[in-house]
Amino acid sequence: MRRSYKFLLRPTGRQAGALAAMLADHRSLYNGALQERRDAYTHPSKTKIRYGSQSAQLSGIRSFDPERQGRWSFSSQQATLRRLNRSFEAFFRRVQAGEKPGYPRFKGAGHFDTVEFPRDGDGCRWDSAPHDPLTRVRFQGVGHVRVHRHRPVRGRVKTVSVKREGKRWFVVLSCDDVPAELLPPTGAVAGIDMGIAHFATTSDGEHVPNPRCGRKNAEALAHAQRELDRFPKRLKAGTRTKKHRRAAGKVAKLHAKISRQRVDHAHKTALAIVRSFDVIAHEKLRITNMVRAPKARPVPEREGVCRASGAAAKAALNRSIHDAGWGCFLGILAHKAERAGRVVIPVSPRNTSRTCPECGHVSGENRVTQAKFECVACGFAANADHVGALNILHRAGLALCVAT
Repeated sequence: MRRSYKFLLRPTGRQAGALAAMLADHRSLYNGALQERRDAYTHPSKTKIRYGSQSAQLSGIRSFDPERQGRWSFSSQQATLRRLNRSFEAFFRRVQAGEKPGYPRFKGAGHFDTVEFPRDGDGCRWDSAPHDPLTRVRFQGVGHVRVHRHRPVRGRVKTVSVKREGKRWFVVLSCDDVPAELLPPTGAVAGIDMGIAHFATTSDGEHVPNPRCGRKNAEALAHAQRELDRFPKRLKAGTRTKKHRRAAGKVAKLHAKISRQRVDHAHKTALAIVRSFDVIAHEKLRITNMVRAPKARPVPEREGVCRASGAAAKAALNRSIHDAGWGCFLGILAHKAERAGRVVIPVSPRNTSRTCPECGHVSGENRVTQAKFECVACGFAANADHVGALNILHRAGLALCVAT
């Protein structure tokens, strides 16, 4: 199986400056390649520019600008061009599917934070000494950077990426042939219902509290954002004020803190569930559709007037869904289950909260409130999230019967 490891880097001041320069030069290469594609498309000849032709120009670019482009790894620059090529492939795929296209954009200084090295030993080298506390990773043009390796790396290092988050630097290792860490069987199965009032509810009736990381830090984040809005971003072209940089750093630090809290909670919850159950069923949620804003409904008789669509209430619900981090949790759960030899079954979420687990009656009136379920046919009453988890487990059982 494949697994990724993320470690904190501890570069010196000179190395941090070199890492920042590497990001800036790769961003410049990305934007230059994007501009070439835009110019080729608007040219009367409609010349098509693809990855192969742009990659063939790298040798000339490196010899023309040895101070900026020539000192970095050739393979990492190819990976940057492939990144642009994937953006265009996704753009054309969305166009053909009739979705919102989203044409690739130029990357600003705050929107290009990762450089990938496709192969360990080509432009970078991971120090794989298993018991050496002073682990280092070498990047071409930067040198040997200290790594805070808090756990051993298993498998064969396939790709290496360097990533900037705020003022901190990380190295991300993608490894192949990672051995599975199978857990002993428990003989238990469970359905998991995701929610807002409770982060998750199992079919056994256990509720996992919602950490609400974003809401707990909302006041501090709003204060930092107001401070950021007080200071002008630029005094002249190409420069930022010192106070604006400091305020922007505070906002980024708070966002990083919220993200770490959310991911930490997802890891701990997923690990507890994987250790407790052999088969885990959950709703196959389409979160992108769930957080879509309601469309405006104009009144035909009155120009410029729209009917009430509940946009404010929907926006509050969307914030709560994003704050819960369901997608992050389900991805972590699937990864941990695969590593432990557990089975995860996604099922359709349709009417899971409206179906009575006793008699099977489906009605919107069964859901009395957000927390209470009472069947109008048989009178069965229970917690609504628990009912949803029971229905999810029942559907997973039907899926297993069909599969066998």
